[in-house]
Amino acid sequence: MTLLPTIGLETHVQLNTRSKIWCGCAVETAANPNTHVCPVCMGYPGALPVLNKEAVKKTVQTGLMLGCTIALKSKHDRKSYFYPDMPKNYQITQYDQPLCLGGSLEIEVSGRQKTVHINRIHLEEDVGKSTHLRGASGIDYNRAGTPLMEIVTEPDLHSEEEAFAYLTALKRILEYGNVSHCNLEEGNIRCDVNVSVAEADSHMLGVKAEIKNMNTFRGVHRALVYEIKRQTRAVETGIPLVQETRRWDDDQGMTSSMRTKEDAHDYRYFPDPDLAEIALSAEQVEVWGAELPELPERRRQRFIRDLELPDYDAAVLVADLHVANYFEQVVAAAAGSAKASSNWVMTEVMRELSESGGSPADLKVTPKALGTLILLVEKKVLNHAKAKEVFSLLVKSGGDPEQIVKNEGWAQVSDSSAIEGFVKSVIDENPSVVEDYRNGKHAALQFLMGQVMRVSKGKANPKIVLELLKEMLA
Repeated sequence: MTLLPTIGLETHVQLNTRSKIWCGCAVETAANPNTHVCPVCMGYPGALPVLNKEAVKKTVQTGLMLGCTIALKSKHDRKSYFYPDMPKNYQITQYDQPLCLGGSLEIEVSGRQKTVHINRIHLEEDVGKSTHLRGASGIDYNRAGTPLMEIVTEPDLHSEEEAFAYLTALKRILEYGNVSHCNLEEGNIRCDVNVSVAEADSHMLGVKAEIKNMNTFRGVHRALVYEIKRQTRAVETGIPLVQETRRWDDDQGMTSSMRTKEDAHDYRYFPDPDLAEIALSAEQVEVWGAELPELPERRRQRFIRDLELPDYDAAVLVADLHVANYFEQVVAAAAGSAKASSNWVMTEVMRELSESGGSPADLKVTPKALGTLILLVEKKVLNHAKAKEVFSLLVKSGGDPEQIVKNEGWAQVSDSSAIEGFVKSVIDENPSVVEDYRNGKHAALQFLMGQVMRVSKGKANPKIVLELLKEMLA
């Protein structure tokens, strides 16, 4: 019996609006608890909500980026549930008439392209943040009412790798579109994971478990590995599974049951009587679509077409919006030297970002400085080895590469007559190595090269050194 996992994801994305969805309270993650609240987001009687137009715009733009059909008329509903994080005892959401329907997202897993279909995107409000202590629990309602987009996939995913690739690709789209800060540590993206296993040739899905409120992509991957194994063992041994909601314990690396899974009727959805429907015009949707920036795939194609980068380089660079922006600024500062800029960004810059855990904005190496350094190498003022030393100094203290080269006396020597003296002295001092070379031991040439570079304190132009060595040894 071959079992196939089937996975659907419900991704909750906090929109980066300045104020909440139904009131003027500021959206601010770092604020003191319960300081950004008002009668509307606290659900006081008689307080009527007013819809944040920017939240609608960003949801529609997300739908356009994912190829969704935008509903010109949609409505809000009340989702009834009783928990302290929602002071009204219902959540304002969208049930049967969401803003966006359909759409898809292309992902790549192990070199294979796959289309993940989107079921819907709807707009709702976030809930408060619960903190559970040893003897009590606390609620911070600053987050309650933050505009929240829920992006629901079809059950198209069949492995933890595909789920991870989908979430990574989705985050990239959201960052490029500037609809969310996408900060996982601050909970800007959270995910509910629906997973079941069934026989591969069956037309029926297995019994579904929903893993709630995953806030890291790594956590989603680990939880799926565990849950797929758990369900597979149960099916293979005949243990009945129940539809349920489960929680993920990242420390223990396992899921555990929370409650049996609710169905839609358990939430008693009904249209919110205090809210008018959302009415859009085709012209308005078109205007919002025209405001969208260049998206990752189009940028990748432009890098390949206009900058003549290899496909691999382009894919790596566009994977992070901030790295891609930094790279383009370096190219401009390096007078269009795209491939050299790509090499430096993909090696030195990305290694530094990996070690520091920061972003390009945190680097003391500005795009202008790196572009200047690349030009110094291309003009043969500096060899690559010394350029890496200059880069290390820029990482520590910033500054101007030209001034650093001048202060350190690192300008490359390209005068053949000056280099000839270095080469002659090395040949004279190493007769046995010279003899080895003439006897066919070509590794001896590399030794002599190294000695010339040592004598010249790394300033000699390696290309000229190699030419003179071969000439004089011949």
